[in-house]
Formats: sequence, structure tokens, C-alpha cells
Amino acid sequence: MNEAETLDEIDDSRGVYTISVAAELVGAGVQTLRLYESRGLVEPARTPGGTRRYSNDDIERLQRITALLEDGLNLAGIDVVLKLQDENARLRAQRKE
Repeated sequence: MNEAETLDEIDDSRGVYTISVAAELVGAGVQTLRLYESRGLVEPARTPGGTRRYSNDDIERLQRITALLEDGLNLAGIDVVLKLQDENARLRAQRKE
């Protein structure tokens, strides 16, 4: 982020949060976020050195995962729901074009 950028101007898909900050923001453990990544539920950006960088979009997705877990879904079920939600969003965007 350069000096002219404000937080409101940052693209929501740009990775800015470390894994520890992301975990704190969603109320989960660092190992939990690693598990979600290993299951393909979230794909944070990586720095050239390999450090995970979570975006606002990733944080929103992690919050959806947390809500679905609280509703009683397991990780396999959450994977299906997230894929359906992603497909619906893609189709809506396509329809707007």
C-alpha cells in the first residue's frame, strides 16, 4: 500500500493480513486456517517468500465457513456450499454483463 492509498481504496481481493491477524479477525486458530487451506476452502495469496496474505474477501469467506460450522455442517458439506455460492456469484456477474 502506498502512502496515497487508504484502507477504503484497497481492492478486497488484495492479500494484506498475515495468518495470525486473519485468525484473530475470524476468531479461529492459525492451525484451523491452515486446515481450511489444505482442504481447499480458502486460498490466500502468498508473498515471494511464501508467507500467507489474506484479503478482505478471504476474511469474508472464513466468516462464512465459521457460520456454516456453527450451523452444523462439516468441512465436506461446507466445501459443497461454498462451491455452489461461488458458482451462483459467477452466474450473477455473467448475467449482469
